[in-house]
Amino acid sequence: MTMAPELQVLSPADPEPVLLSGALRTIIALFVIIPPLAVVAAIPIAWGGFVGWTDIALVLGFWALTALGITIGFHRFFTHGSFKAPRAIKILLALAGSMALEGPITQWVADHRKHHKFSDDIGDPHSPWRFGTSKRAIAKGLYFAHMGWFFDEPQSSIETYAPDIAGDKDLNRIGRMFPLLVIVSMILPAVLGGLITWSWMGVLTGFFWGTLVRIALVHHVTWSINSICHVFGTRPFTSRDQSSNVGWLAIPSFGESWHNLHHVDPTAARHGVLKGQIDISAFLIRRLETIGLVTDVRWPKPLRLASKLKDPAMAHRIRGYAAAVAAAKVVPVPAPVA
Repeated sequence: MTMAPELQVLSPADPEPVLLSGALRTIIALFVIIPPLAVVAAIPIAWGGFVGWTDIALVLGFWALTALGITIGFHRFFTHGSFKAPRAIKILLALAGSMALEGPITQWVADHRKHHKFSDDIGDPHSPWRFGTSKRAIAKGLYFAHMGWFFDEPQSSIETYAPDIAGDKDLNRIGRMFPLLVIVSMILPAVLGGLITWSWMGVLTGFFWGTLVRIALVHHVTWSINSICHVFGTRPFTSRDQSSNVGWLAIPSFGESWHNLHHVDPTAARHGVLKGQIDISAFLIRRLETIGLVTDVRWPKPLRLASKLKDPAMAHRIRGYAAAVAAAKVVPVPAPVA
């Protein structure tokens, strides 16, 4: 674990910060507490036979739909502009990301852009380093970055950080529809479970697995990028913050846990740029590009990435590095001798 550098003030706080109301804090608390309890209960419930192939299909299907709505939609597309998409794809990604129940698209984008502006420094909405570098401070910071910031941190200014999202009529409308999308996201798995099995038990197990368990998985994987991926892991690229790569989170996060590269090259559509790093979101973006559903994809530039490596001898591990060297007619960095 690498200790964070001394924190410095980069800029004043947002003017007129907006704090959450007591009622909204209570609602958020329910969403934070109840789904993880369902995960704890899932083991004995599954052991008791109250899980079938329909339930497995519902939890995996809604997990993929909503998590990819966050990773490809809210994050790589809307926040960082990693590619362009027609209106229909834009709306579908916004709806899918909203159904992950991580907040309206306008607020999500504002929070994440502010995070990048002040990453691991004063002003970052959810840095795990804000309380210091002692073991006690880091433990407190991990909780804060994971979920504590929902309750204590003023909301990021949408006008400052996401005016383009708020100014888009489609996205603004979807942001205002968020309460309705919450209901749809929670009820739809139960409805499908009932229709597929044609039973009330299918309704109950569909809600348990497709809603409660799925929400817990999506939320805690996403939140782990804010917490775990800024404290633990490896940092092969030089960045100004403590963003890191955590390999065991790569598949459940659909490639988001290759976080060190992301903070070095935020607009890149691929985060897992080294050979062997699985990035499912980038794979799907490539497929969408192939069939013409997205365009102007910002793929990482191997030679630029090589210049950001702490150890230049790792350059041969960058995807496409050899081809880029040949095209540019430059002398490659020699690979280390085995």
